[in-house]
Amino acid sequence: MAYRGLGAAIQHAPEALAGGVAAAVAQVMAASNGTKRHMAELHMRRLLASSSPGTAPDEKLVRRLGRQAFREYARYWVDGARLAAVDPIDVCRRMTVESGFEHLQRGMAEGKGVVLALPHVGSWEWGGSFLNQQGYPMTSVAERLEPPALFEWFVGQRRRMGLTVIPLDNHASSRLLRTLREGGLVGLLCDRDILGNGVEVRFFGERTTLPAGPATLALRSGATLLAAVVYSGPGRHHTAVISAPFDTRRLGTLRADVTRVTQAVACRLEEYIRRAPEQWHMFQPNWPSDQTPPAAPRSSR
Repeated sequence: MAYRGLGAAIQHAPEALAGGVAAAVAQVMAASNGTKRHMAELHMRRLLASSSPGTAPDEKLVRRLGRQAFREYARYWVDGARLAAVDPIDVCRRMTVESGFEHLQRGMAEGKGVVLALPHVGSWEWGGSFLNQQGYPMTSVAERLEPPALFEWFVGQRRRMGLTVIPLDNHASSRLLRTLREGGLVGLLCDRDILGNGVEVRFFGERTTLPAGPATLALRSGATLLAAVVYSGPGRHHTAVISAPFDTRRLGTLRADVTRVTQAVACRLEEYIRRAPEQWHMFQPNWPSDQTPPAAPRSSR
């Protein structure tokens, strides 16, 4: 099939060539006035405004970060497509854990499992492949892709990297709980409420909903809950940061505790995203105000 052929071509092409092609495609995408560009700039504007309350964001910076976001997204796809064919030794050589690895090791040693709360930043899959080489294979979830053969190809590619991907359906929670009760590692992207059934939090200065999964799983299973991010760079390398454990003691009702812990996760993800906003792969509506139709494009004249 076409996507398999494209994936194989990216895996076997010289890395510089694959990256160059992806950068060219990203430049075309960023130059358009489509919805994704509008959303990228809207999120960058919100991020900058929440970082400096009372100061209007620099629109030139907003547009520059929006363009860079497309380039970084293209790199993410190239890295992901090539990762299954990268030598495990090279995966480890090109990964630096800046801080927090001891928290993951301690949590895994306790035997109750670990939940990693991840943002759509950089290349979490590279981090997952690295963790597999350290003896910590990770389980995650993903939306089903169409056609089904594409999803099976996607799952197979991640399996080659040491990642177990299960479909996001009604059985996902029970499978993740089983993984944690067996002392395993679960990684969940949680800065976007895909299903629309998350809990309300304050995120970059606005109320929205974020997935309750990481907090709920940790509270129900007793697993250690950490936040983590894997940045692309410097150069062809990757840099990971892992947080200290969140306080997942039961202090009230389950709903209240899930909301409290999810808000704490949201605050930590804000810190991670602010460090490299151009690596934030967020091109979809994520706040209620995002549903406002974009204004007509301004003339470049």
